[in-house]
Amino acid sequence: MKEFEKVYSDYYDVVFRYVLSLCKEEIWAEEITQEVFFKALKRIDTFRGECKLSVWLCQIAKNTFYTQAKQRQRRIDQPLDAVFEHKNMEDRLLDKESAFELHKLLHRLDEPYKEVFWMRTFGELSFLEIGSLWNKSESWARVTYHRAKLKLKEGIT
Repeated sequence: MKEFEKVYSDYYDVVFRYVLSLCKEEIWAEEITQEVFFKALKRIDTFRGECKLSVWLCQIAKNTFYTQAKQRQRRIDQPLDAVFEHKNMEDRLLDKESAFELHKLLHRLDEPYKEVFWMRTFGELSFLEIGSLWNKSESWARVTYHRAKLKLKEGIT
């Protein structure tokens, strides 16, 4: 364990600066860097020494960043845009009458559609996270969310 503490202290700045150059957000870079060293500790036995340790750590960092960036993008992708094709979500919610109509429609949705829709749209959870909460698969969450959107579209003319 002492050896890994040395690896951490020797390479933390290198990995952090690399991650920061990728994500441009200091707090996110710190989170990713911590995860990199956690993953490296778990997989240190897979390091074969064919490259520098810093290169191996930065490869883990790059993969971790891209995985998290993909997950973030899924959450940011404006899941309601397909429902409100003529207006974006913010405009709909700023318009109190439209927001009230949306809430009335959501209130009428049956479970699990209502809950899954809320988790995805307002809770900004990934489909994997939603499926996990329901003890179902990621595919189940995607299908349930899609069906909820279709039900809302039917109610919105």
